[in-house]
Amino acid sequence: MKSVTIYTTPTCVYCKMAKTFFTEKQVAYTEHDVVADMNARAEMVQKSGQLGVPVIDVEGTIIVGFDREALATALEV
Repeated sequence: MKSVTIYTTPTCVYCKMAKTFFTEKQVAYTEHDVVADMNARAEMVQKSGQLGVPVIDVEGTIIVGFDREALATALEV
């Protein structure tokens, strides 16, 4: 299984949609709340160049926002 990291905020609807997608596809992921964790926020900005969430890192492939097709392709599901 591929390594997946998602950078989120507690109120982000698209973050919740991405996490639901992962659950449906039985994809394990690591979540970082960028409101509570400034180091994770800096890491997210370095990877994506922006502050918008969700930012999803699938083994180095960065997906900004909830893009079902891009996620399915990156995860091969």
